[in-house]
Amino acid sequence: MQKIKKLLAAFLLIFLFSACGEYQKVLNKGKNVDRYKMAEEMYKKGEYKKAIPLFEKLMGPYAGKPQMERIQYMISKSYYENEEYSLASYYFTKFINNYPESSKVEEATILSAKSYYLGAPKYSLDQQDTQKALTAFQGFIDAYPNSEFAEEANKYYRELTNRLEKKSFEVAKQYYHMEHYQAAITAFDTFNEENLGSDYKEEALYYKFKASYDLGRKSILEKKEERILNAIGAYNKFSKAFPESKRLKEMNGDLKDLQKELVKTKAQYAAISK
Repeated sequence: MQKIKKLLAAFLLIFLFSACGEYQKVLNKGKNVDRYKMAEEMYKKGEYKKAIPLFEKLMGPYAGKPQMERIQYMISKSYYENEEYSLASYYFTKFINNYPESSKVEEATILSAKSYYLGAPKYSLDQQDTQKALTAFQGFIDAYPNSEFAEEANKYYRELTNRLEKKSFEVAKQYYHMEHYQAAITAFDTFNEENLGSDYKEEALYYKFKASYDLGRKSILEKKEERILNAIGAYNKFSKAFPESKRLKEMNGDLKDLQKELVKTKAQYAAISK
């Protein structure tokens, strides 16, 4: 029994080395027709890592030929399945531009968008690929509203929108924690203008009030009254939008402080003006 196992292992090694040797032979010195045949075989088996170098070798020789449509699609899909999303999105875009009438364009379009999505970083990092993914998903939704992939595209679009909203919100919040109150107020105003109906609206209005509150209380006398009034305005906007918010208990205390500070400021300014 032990001898049989050793023989089977030996035959398996011989087979693997033989297969590997054949692959390298075709890849490096094979005819293009043999490379094409082997590339298709590897693709169908899901051996995308091996299929890619073969497809790359075929890009030049088959340029302008009927087979090129299939080659471009398969290399795009191979990069996608191999999780090389930057190259996948590049090749899918190339395929879509070169073969707009292809039956594979719809699938290539959603996979191109998903390549940008899967390659996009978390919200705190550069969002260039996120923007590209949003544009790609929106383009897909506009072009194929009744597609079987439309629901998936809408889901990813909402998720990416939320990702950008979170980044914008966190940037404004960081200004607040760094005590750059004027920058925080401007950033929160911009956020609320650009993200109507955002899940972060309550927090954004709350932190705008807090930034306005701190800016008003810490301002020089000449600017204090105006900034305290702005802070009170920020409170009124929050309480109107979220009358049931749990944050109002804390904010009501802050409002009383502002009202007292406003009376004090007016008295100080009047004394100086005499």
